[in-house]
Amino acid sequence: MKQFFITYKNPLTVIIALILMGGIFVYSRLQTSLFPEITFPKIKIIADAGLQPVNKMMITVTQPLENAIKQVPDLKDVRSTTSRGSCEISAFMNWNANIDLSQQRIESKIAQIRNALPADLQITVEKMNPSILPVIGYTLETNSESRTAIDMKQIALYTIKPFLSQVEGVSEVRIIGGKQKEYWLTLNLQKMNTLGITPDVLSNALAQTNFIQANGYLSDYRLLYLTVTDATVHSLGELQNLIISNNGRRIVQLKDIADAKINEGVEYTKINANGRQGLLVAIIKQPNSNLVALSNEMQKKVEDLKKILPQGVTIKPYYIQADFVNDSIKSVTDSLWIGLALAIIVAIIFLRSIKASATILTTIPVTICLSLIVIYSVGYTLNIMTLGAIAAAIGLIIDDAIVVVEQIHRTHEEHPNEPSRTVVQKAIHYLLPAMIGSSLSTIVIFIPFEMMSGVAGEYFKVMTNTMIITLVCSFFVTWICLPVIYLLLTKKKPDTAKTKKTEEKPHEVKKQKWVSFFIHKPYISFVIILLFGISIWVILPNLQTGFLPEMDEGSIVLDYTSPPGTSLEETDRMLREVEKIINKVPEVEAYSRRTGTQMGFFITEPNNGDYLIQLKKKRDRSTEQVIADIRKQVESTQPALQIDFGQVIGDMLGDLMESVQPIEIKIYGDNTQKLHEYSEQVGEIVENVEGAADVFNGIVISGPSVSIIPNNLALAQFGLTPQALQTQVQLGLQGAQVGNILERQQLSTVRIVYPGTARQSIEGIKHLQIFIPSGKLMPVTSLATIEVNSGDAEIQRENLQSMGVVTGRLENRDLGSTMKEIQQKVSSQVNLPQGYHIEYGGAYAEQQQSFRELLLILITSSLLVFGVILFLFKDFLVALTILILAVLGIAGSYLALYITNTPLNVGSYTGLIMIVGIIGENAIFTYLQFRESLQENRNVDESIIYSISTRLRPKLMTALGAIIALMPLALGIGTGAELHQPLAIAVIGGFLAALPLLLVVLPTVLRIISRRQNLQNFRQSAE
Repeated sequence: MKQFFITYKNPLTVIIALILMGGIFVYSRLQTSLFPEITFPKIKIIADAGLQPVNKMMITVTQPLENAIKQVPDLKDVRSTTSRGSCEISAFMNWNANIDLSQQRIESKIAQIRNALPADLQITVEKMNPSILPVIGYTLETNSESRTAIDMKQIALYTIKPFLSQVEGVSEVRIIGGKQKEYWLTLNLQKMNTLGITPDVLSNALAQTNFIQANGYLSDYRLLYLTVTDATVHSLGELQNLIISNNGRRIVQLKDIADAKINEGVEYTKINANGRQGLLVAIIKQPNSNLVALSNEMQKKVEDLKKILPQGVTIKPYYIQADFVNDSIKSVTDSLWIGLALAIIVAIIFLRSIKASATILTTIPVTICLSLIVIYSVGYTLNIMTLGAIAAAIGLIIDDAIVVVEQIHRTHEEHPNEPSRTVVQKAIHYLLPAMIGSSLSTIVIFIPFEMMSGVAGEYFKVMTNTMIITLVCSFFVTWICLPVIYLLLTKKKPDTAKTKKTEEKPHEVKKQKWVSFFIHKPYISFVIILLFGISIWVILPNLQTGFLPEMDEGSIVLDYTSPPGTSLEETDRMLREVEKIINKVPEVEAYSRRTGTQMGFFITEPNNGDYLIQLKKKRDRSTEQVIADIRKQVESTQPALQIDFGQVIGDMLGDLMESVQPIEIKIYGDNTQKLHEYSEQVGEIVENVEGAADVFNGIVISGPSVSIIPNNLALAQFGLTPQALQTQVQLGLQGAQVGNILERQQLSTVRIVYPGTARQSIEGIKHLQIFIPSGKLMPVTSLATIEVNSGDAEIQRENLQSMGVVTGRLENRDLGSTMKEIQQKVSSQVNLPQGYHIEYGGAYAEQQQSFRELLLILITSSLLVFGVILFLFKDFLVALTILILAVLGIAGSYLALYITNTPLNVGSYTGLIMIVGIIGENAIFTYLQFRESLQENRNVDESIIYSISTRLRPKLMTALGAIIALMPLALGIGTGAELHQPLAIAVIGGFLAALPLLLVVLPTVLRIISRRQNLQNFRQSAE
């Protein structure tokens, strides 16, 4: 194998070419997304039982469902919210659970108790994943006054929806807003009274017509005919001419007792786009479809759609997630290439060799292409985590390439008369043990990340796995391909050069005298060690802490809730004042508003909803600054509104986890009223904590209600049942559905109503007239008692226990210090009775769990690095020394985070762990050089000076190269760069700390260890 690179140069050249071509091909085929495709272990169950009171809903629906769901295997937690007539249950499974199987198990358990639940209960079960939320949003508007909300809904449903559904990768085209077409039959009570026709008679008559029914088959002369009775109504005219009764003296048609006309359906929602009433078209993608490709195809399809839309109808985008994804991917990719280019410049300056620099320049793309091929093979997408991993690993890739090229270059200097093929073989043979050890020391640190759980674990495992792939590819490329690239770039010199070669003298390593100064004054090294140790001790408690790194998405989600029971019209009036504020914000490009409905899968009352505000790409203020500005103005002008700000993707991740908000205080107890009291107290405390914003005490009151309690004795006297009374009261409010008319591709509801239902009031209900079987009218107050209730509070439970939940977000302060102050104030000011306790959830709970896991990962990674070094050099003291220095390097990361006001979060913690491997890798090369030198001259001091002098250039090159390569990420330039900024800052700080540790402390400690070992060896030989 001595002539390996010469013998296999041509085959390896072909392999390099194939890797480059394969990488380019795979890059064009890789799916692009913002985050890795991860299935979240959350299943949501929504049950709707009409308008049942909260207490009855809890007993008859929520508790049976909770008990059934609790029996499902792999269940971690179950949380529920019970409101008037509906309940929302979230089942959180273990991360390793099969979510599809879990959904089937939950549905099976619900089916087992279905007979014990209310008969009219509607249950929906959905597994929660990022694909349930829209990735593209359009507004549909018209400038024509003749087009009604019904017309716009028809256009959206029967022109736009099927047209856009043709795009590959679309799961659903969701139409939000507009009005459904309905046929309203407004009854004339006086005429019905005169003719003796009651609502029951009318309903029975309508039920016996407007149908189509098969009669059977008819066989006639070799043909088989299906016979049907078709009594369907097809138009408003046919509906008006229906026969209601015929007593032999007079035929009564529908038009004789009712006014039939087309009307808007009864809906308690309102949609607003850029200040005008309109419709929203939301595009939901298939879970595994390519977001960017779908967005591009959708853009083309919308352009085609505009050509067939009616005159005056326009469709405009208000949110395109792919734009943020493209910008993020481009930003990270640009950071990668800029950092690489700057690192190459460093190599050129240090080596002053075009050939050596060109070798590095060629090796890096080969490594990246091979990494992309492996990433594609394992099924990863091109997302911000995989690209960020490659960008973060660029420093280590350059490190590998620089070390090998520098060794070849140095071997050339030491053996100028030998041919390049011999020099290359000799350099690789010399470096191979250290290359294996150093590569292992940086790879093994990422293996323990498999222990990490939760959403942070799922995302960062993809990142660390990508780093492992990249580093393994880097090892094989630098070991096998780089020497071949170097040989390909080496020109064959003519024979005349042989005589000149003999005259060349070996280039000796310049001894660095300062090394002798430091190793003979060991107290300096111990002072450095002490300073690093003290800095860790002092800085760590004062570091800001967070959970996941936050990104500036350029889009805002504003959730709002008006006071309980506020009418849709009054809520709309308040929100129009909010829109005046939004319109004055110069950074706002477009916005949409939903009232009575929300973007996600939630129970939504008519008094709450959300805004989606899209900001301009070119703006002077960050998204957080714009949020702070809007929050301040809304709170001062509309104090009645409860508001909560977030960003789209951050909010989406919150919806998929246990809590949307970073701050969450859960108070457990058995008395709902007391829980509300403690929630109010805790809410007031949190509001006064600096850094807490959008604080909500969790108490949600369903709007007031009117109870109509039948007088059974009076009803029996007039031959009425409570059900018949309820039906007629319903006619006086929102009417009753009595059939459908088939039109085009839809069924339009036929609804019978009493006059004035749209303008009904509480006083009006008391004067409502009720038909008795004889056809006479009686006031409802003579048949029932009417009571007005103020409204009931929603009930929240976790794992079958009642709780109050106080939530909040952060503003201009880190999560760790904010929560620390909240905990101190709550523990000192809130005295809970026996049976009550407080827990802290939200992002804080996730952070604490992740930090515990990351500490374990840090310890495990350090021990793995120690094991690699011990196995390589078989010297316990040396391995322990390198491990201690590697851990001390974390001090530089802490200092860099502290100076830049960067929080210690999952990203920066990952950078700390990387530093242990990086310092261990560099120390391996130094000790290898020292040991080789010591075997030759048997002089410890000379060997140390020689090894440091020899490794000085590659150390400075790798450190500067890695720092410069990571600098674009550390500066956070570009969209989405904030996600990897903490990691890059931590690694750069660690690299800077590594220089004194490796150049000053390591040689000093090695001298002490070696001299002691030599003394022991001398004593043993003397004995």
